[in-house]
Amino acid sequence: MKRFSFEVISETLREVLTKSGFDDERAELCGRLFTEASRDGVYSHGLNRFPRFIDAIKTGLVDVDAKPELIQSLGALECWDGHSGAGNLNAYDSMTRAIALAQAHGIGCVALRNTNHWMRGGSYGWQAADQGMIGICWTNTLPNLPPWGGTKPTLGNNPLVIAVPRDEGHVVLDMAMSQFSFGALETYRKRDQQLPVVGGFDGKGQLTSDPGEIEASGRPLPIGYWKGSGLSLMLDMVVALLSGGNAVFQIPPEVPKETKLSQVFIALSPLKDDREHTLNGILAFLRTASSDESGVRYPGERTLEIRRQSIDQGIPVDEDIWNQIIAL
Repeated sequence: MKRFSFEVISETLREVLTKSGFDDERAELCGRLFTEASRDGVYSHGLNRFPRFIDAIKTGLVDVDAKPELIQSLGALECWDGHSGAGNLNAYDSMTRAIALAQAHGIGCVALRNTNHWMRGGSYGWQAADQGMIGICWTNTLPNLPPWGGTKPTLGNNPLVIAVPRDEGHVVLDMAMSQFSFGALETYRKRDQQLPVVGGFDGKGQLTSDPGEIEASGRPLPIGYWKGSGLSLMLDMVVALLSGGNAVFQIPPEVPKETKLSQVFIALSPLKDDREHTLNGILAFLRTASSDESGVRYPGERTLEIRRQSIDQGIPVDEDIWNQIIAL
């Protein structure tokens, strides 16, 4: 494992993306989003996924020239078509538009169809919070999650992000519908580590904390058992209806070629004048659950710690991944 500065990584990715056909401005933004994911500790959706992203460009899955197109406007609600463009750029543009709508109406919602994998979903929650907005967004996926009571994957892992702006550090929830995302399972497996709690079923139908067994069986455990299963279903229904795009059952199950996805981006302008006092009070009360303050964390707190460490010491990069990127 090596460490590199944010600037070195971002510039390296920009150069690769420029060679791949992006114009300079969008190459810089795309590379920055990948770098920020690794900076914040989400390696599975940062640099580790970058070679796969370039492969998707080479195979024509991602159109480097495509940008979202407005299809329908209903005041604070808009529907856009991503035209198979870069997933993280389409998502960033969609949240940017949702924020602009929220600045005008108090709420903004952008539904996006025909887009690609958005990489780290939390990026767009942090984006909204940095602009002082509450951000909510989610995406559907190919069918890769068996519903509670079933063994065949007929649901999507459908990541959900909720972000609340706060001066002392935003509160950002970024979660999949499975106990562990597939990216997290891959990370644990590569480190030869067991999951901290059971995360799915093995080939014999027994609950296990072995990430490799779960990947092999294709049976991750829904969060909250039947509750996560139900939430995944409802997110898929809402995103398909708002965007006019594909539902999970219409997305080709060709891992890792996840494309033609549907996504929703919502920005809300906070109304409460003393919101910092309220938020700090909520978090202070949260910590009273344990005599050890470090024992209770809010969503996004660990991210901020990893970010500070990455800035001070450099971003850790897997040497094999870095060599792949340099060779692109």
